[in-house]
Amino acid sequence: MATCYRHPSRETGVACSNCDRPICPDCMTPTPVGMRCPECAKEKTRVHTIGSIAGTHAPQLTQAIIAICVVAFIAGGNFGVGGGPEASWIDRQGWLYGPQVADGEWWRLVTGGFLHADLLHIALNMVLLWFLGSQIEAKLGTARFGLVYLTGLLGGSLGALIQTQGVTVGASGAVFGLAGYLLVEMRRQGVNPFQSQLGFLIVINLVLSFRPGVSWGGHLGGLVFGALAALALQEGARRGPRWLGPALCGALCVVAAVAAVSVAEPFGAFA
Repeated sequence: MATCYRHPSRETGVACSNCDRPICPDCMTPTPVGMRCPECAKEKTRVHTIGSIAGTHAPQLTQAIIAICVVAFIAGGNFGVGGGPEASWIDRQGWLYGPQVADGEWWRLVTGGFLHADLLHIALNMVLLWFLGSQIEAKLGTARFGLVYLTGLLGGSLGALIQTQGVTVGASGAVFGLAGYLLVEMRRQGVNPFQSQLGFLIVINLVLSFRPGVSWGGHLGGLVFGALAALALQEGARRGPRWLGPALCGALCVVAAVAAVSVAEPFGAFA
């Protein structure tokens, strides 16, 4: 168990809602936004937006993911994924398709999240990825951000396969995972997401998820697993060594991947 940063001999399971440092009962200062350490309690409460949780790390992985998606989209050549003759080789090798996952092509759980159906599809996803990803990576750093992104991506693949065994592509599951992470993180800081852009952004996109041809299962799966990733990192920081949170995120990735493979149906199921 963690020890109070001001009283190292005292174990505690509570952390400051602002700086995450563990605090004992003597150091807990109640504020409108949760328990804070003495130093943070003296600070004025700031107006919160999505960007208010950001740190100082450069969003290098966010930029790299966007670049990979754009290159894959351009390399597809025909800018479409139709499941027929018009689909490019890179689409056919990477899309998420239940029977092929069941046949051992497990990489599709990841690669499907880097392919897009058309120009509007990739444009919307990349704008949201930059908007959310750059903020989260700035706070978490590249490695932990990558784990959160992968957790949301695999959770989205699981949700998509639960909804349909047909062809699915897009980074929206992973993007919803980032939104789920931010929801939990903002609540931890005592911030109402609907007092920022995030709450309305999620509601609008969830409503749009139920349009024909949209993978609402992928969106919901990503949202849930992104929120679980946030809880894993928070619990790891409070209860154990620095590696515990990332290890719990890794376990979530394994659970999502194994569950996705288990729900994938072989070609014979469609005969």
